[in-house]
Amino acid sequence: MPQVQNWQIGREMEYPYEDAYPERQFAFVFNINRCIACQTCTMACKSTWTFARGQEFMWWNNVETKPYGGYPQHWDVKLLRMLEEANPGRQTWDPDGRFEGKTVFEAASTREGPEGHQRALGYIPTDEEWRFPNIYEDTPTGGDAHSSRGAYDPDGTALPVHRTWFFYLQRLCNHCSYPACLAACPRRAIYKRSEDGIVLIDQKRCRGYKKCVEACPYKKPMFRSTTRVSEKCIACYPRIEGKDPLTGGKPMETRCMTACVGKIRLQGLVKIGEDGSWVEDRQNPLYYLVKVAKVALPLYPQFGTQPNGYYIPPRWVPRPYLQQMFGPGVDEAIDRYVMPSRELLAVLQLFRTTQRIIFRYEIEEGKKVYERTVDGKTWAMYDDTIAGFDQAGNEVTRVSVEEPIHIRPERYVNSI
Repeated sequence: MPQVQNWQIGREMEYPYEDAYPERQFAFVFNINRCIACQTCTMACKSTWTFARGQEFMWWNNVETKPYGGYPQHWDVKLLRMLEEANPGRQTWDPDGRFEGKTVFEAASTREGPEGHQRALGYIPTDEEWRFPNIYEDTPTGGDAHSSRGAYDPDGTALPVHRTWFFYLQRLCNHCSYPACLAACPRRAIYKRSEDGIVLIDQKRCRGYKKCVEACPYKKPMFRSTTRVSEKCIACYPRIEGKDPLTGGKPMETRCMTACVGKIRLQGLVKIGEDGSWVEDRQNPLYYLVKVAKVALPLYPQFGTQPNGYYIPPRWVPRPYLQQMFGPGVDEAIDRYVMPSRELLAVLQLFRTTQRIIFRYEIEEGKKVYERTVDGKTWAMYDDTIAGFDQAGNEVTRVSVEEPIHIRPERYVNSI
């Protein structure tokens, strides 16, 4: 197979097609630490795109409770086990952050079928695995020999790592740079848009072979029995194109992003170079979070698809679990999040402050409002103001680090 450069795993890898990159890439950052699992994002997507007959069990956006939850069930554990069987004991990262194991594309040759080996290692989930989108919601696991599934620590817990823990994982299609669904489709019905990198299925070409369902390691393409073709998250591309009248022709965030109650989501577009890497764009909030502050990490980068969804890891979860999920940058990401720099703290305020896509930010410095010592280090908070700008340079949001307090006048006192 051709060799392509995957910067998330630090090396070249095999992929069925020659490299081809969009001008800009749809990408997003989720702050797991803020999620309350209200499922507002899930229902916003459901009510917009998957409410019709044959879509009853389609959840393009879902929030699942880790470590036991998953939709479909066991999607990650089953694939991790398959990768380990294909490359026993060698699915590891070196000290420099280079993945030494096999990706789903490189391990595919170990799985032979009637038509030859797979293009991407994968499997078809059972009907039962698709049946329960909220399986094991809020179910904790314990960190000692006396704990069991669903049992809480009677003695309480404390940071940095909880003995009893769970966390919420927000998932939608990652619109990968090297999509496994695209690689596996025998009809070439799946394509990646050149203008924004959004991955779509041409349903006129699709014949329902389910190869995309089988190949996607995140299980985000889904088969619709009433139409006999596959469907998936389309990144609300009419909104990305600025066709929603609400923003007057300006690029707009997706439905799941704008509905987020916990303000955990930030979404946008990043510039892509000829070699597939992100072009330096220092004042783009996504570029800053992923490339500069390095607090946001890809989900299972070892799969090799180079997903464009990034996560700020939960600070209370045992590090080995997070490292197998987000790669070797977990410790550094959590350390930077726990004691955020002045700039990082300001950028974090941009999450869910506007429905328009933010292309650039500027920070106006404010006064010091708080100071404390953490692990022998002094940390200070400043009431800076951060402004976000759209593609044309128009200011679309402005927010301060310290939220203002509003006191209701007596004449407006609530009668209740």
